[in-house]
Amino acid sequence: MEDTKTITLIAGAGGNGSVSFLREKFRPNGGPDGGDGGDGGSVVLRGRQNLRSLTHLDGVSKIIAEDGLPGKGKQRTGRKGKNVYLDVPLGTIAWSLTTEGERERLAEVLEEGEKILIAYGGQGGVGNVHFASSINQEPLFAYGGTPGEQREIYLEIKLLADVGLVGLPNAGKSSLLNRVTRANSKIGAYPFTTIEPILGVMKLPGGSLVLLDIPGLIENAHLGKGLGLEFLRHCERSAILLH
Repeated sequence: MEDTKTITLIAGAGGNGSVSFLREKFRPNGGPDGGDGGDGGSVVLRGRQNLRSLTHLDGVSKIIAEDGLPGKGKQRTGRKGKNVYLDVPLGTIAWSLTTEGERERLAEVLEEGEKILIAYGGQGGVGNVHFASSINQEPLFAYGGTPGEQREIYLEIKLLADVGLVGLPNAGKSSLLNRVTRANSKIGAYPFTTIEPILGVMKLPGGSLVLLDIPGLIENAHLGKGLGLEFLRHCERSAILLH
């Protein structure tokens, strides 16, 4: 199960402001009319209930948002860069990685369609129309756009479930999950047939329950025995643990 991922986010840069002067048939000296640049696109974390892992990000090392376009004459503002949406499963935590390798918590996605902006696009520049004055009627300068935010993040999934099934290997966790839900968890007469967490939905008259099958734990799992504690963090969000 792909439940962790390190990825680089690059938000779009803002477009440059324009240096332009109005030249029309009956207004040969119409004055400065350079427009502003458009803001750069941002990177937005978005929750998706149909995702269970980060396998859709295999081979993806960078997420890059669109740059804003520069301003134009006649006070036309450049188009804003489009945002990029980084879809993740519910229960995903995003950490910012510092240059020292430390992690700082950024955001946590818990609801379907929830959107969290985690890399801000750059601000568009300012056109020369804003700098005209009585003492400077022909400003020959404009401000450039600012670069977008760039950061490296670490994604970590902690699955959401109502009931977490924990216990020794071959205790019947997968059999129970398959019986009460439509899950198709692997079953075998040997230890560790389940090697990654599996979710199933149990239908009830008044709604439903989400069950989570956690791979079996054995003595000294904290020392790396069996599958170790690799997937134990997924239990943290379970409302009930069934042993």
